Amino acid sequence: MATASISPTGTISSTRRHLCPSSSPSRSLTPRAVLSLKPHNQNYASLHCSSSALFRPPLIPKFTKPRRIFRSNSPILMSMEAGIGVMGTKLGMMSYFEPGGNVVPVTVVGFREGNIVTQVKTEATDGYDAVQVGYRRVRDRKLTKPELGHLQKSEIIPLRHLQEFRLQSVEGFEPNQRLVLEEIFKEGDMVDVSGTTIGKGFQGGIKRHNFKRGQMTHGSKSHRALGSIGAGTTPGRVYPGKKMPGRMGGTKRKIRKLKIIKIDNDLRVVMIKGALPGKPGNLLRITPAKIVGVNIPKS
Repeated sequence: MATASISPTGTISSTRRHLCPSSSPSRSLTPRAVLSLKPHNQNYASLHCSSSALFRPPLIPKFTKPRRIFRSNSPILMSMEAGIGVMGTKLGMMSYFEPGGNVVPVTVVGFREGNIVTQVKTEATDGYDAVQVGYRRVRDRKLTKPELGHLQKSEIIPLRHLQEFRLQSVEGFEPNQRLVLEEIFKEGDMVDVSGTTIGKGFQGGIKRHNFKRGQMTHGSKSHRALGSIGAGTTPGRVYPGKKMPGRMGGTKRKIRKLKIIKIDNDLRVVMIKGALPGKPGNLLRITPAKIVGVNIPKS
């Protein structure tokens, strides 16, 4: 049996006069305790039949499921290049007449001062093998102090662009080594060229995704509009990835397996068959083409 009374101070005093079932009949629990009327947000477990558990109930532990972290020790072969590459500047397009009389559309790529090895990264120092190459000499005030300090560590001239070429092996490369174009590429070689495409701003679906337009006559009010973009009540939303108007161009693009038609050592230009990304004056990255089973392993 238990009784409770309210004291003048605003607290509740309770007295227990029954015996705990788990205790002996000779031991009666008659503690007097004061319970304060303070709110709390703690979750308590069920009360045990003991004085300590009654006034200090244990907290329910909250267990969180540990996150599993997957780590792979195998190297990522897709990011590796088939060989060392160079950087150049797009000059424009022209027609090249082969000795047999065939006309080939080519893109002319010029080379300014640069293509110098600025850093050699190894498995022991950086965790992977790569060669960092710099291109296009600029004034000292065009670079930040960290960039100048990085180049002055190897006594290299100030260079605007720095890019890495991840290779299977970096033997034979050292800082401040100048890359010779004639030793890397020959006429007839296949190369991969990457660069930034021409930005065209916000465009509609017809120009951006080659959509068809509607009728221009017979009362049609949908000429170049996008039209329906999804169902109504079900699913009640637009699916992710829907082709819609938006910003077009200005992204990185790689064109693979292009043929080198001509290398002019006097003009320091290379003629590559086909169109290359970007407008004249843009930076291009030229690397040996990846051919599975020839210079890239199949697995």
